[in-house]
Amino acid sequence: MRWRVLGMGAAVLWMITVAVVMTFFVQGHTRPSADGRTEIILAPSERDLVLAEMRELLKAVHGVITVLGSPDQNITAAEGAARAAGMAMAVDVNPAIMLKLPLAFKQMGMSIHKDMDHLADGIAHGESPAQVLNRLSSMTARCTTCHDMYRFGTR
Repeated sequence: MRWRVLGMGAAVLWMITVAVVMTFFVQGHTRPSADGRTEIILAPSERDLVLAEMRELLKAVHGVITVLGSPDQNITAAEGAARAAGMAMAVDVNPAIMLKLPLAFKQMGMSIHKDMDHLADGIAHGESPAQVLNRLSSMTARCTTCHDMYRFGTR
């Protein structure tokens, strides 16, 4: 009888733990912001890492646009710029940071990394500059949506 009660207690404790972790995974470490956005609370070093990744994504977009606007249109450079910001960039993200980010933020970020790989593939397969710009327009629309929804704060 004792083992049964102990087993039930352990199962309940496990379910509570899973529920808390899942809630944290979906909501992240956030609070409402004075400007109407959701503030994601990170340690200063974590905030710096996320912002650095965003800057690298912006540099990749700039690299592709620069190639498209140049007379020689070095397609290899455009493909490389896009590929540098693909899923390989997201591989070694600290899991502790990922847990603090809300699910919608994570989904938008991962979709941008995947789309950078698809953009690189499209460039490599000879998509026209207009097709590449249409892809970039779709991607940067998600960037602006994310920036409209979220801001970073520190604890």
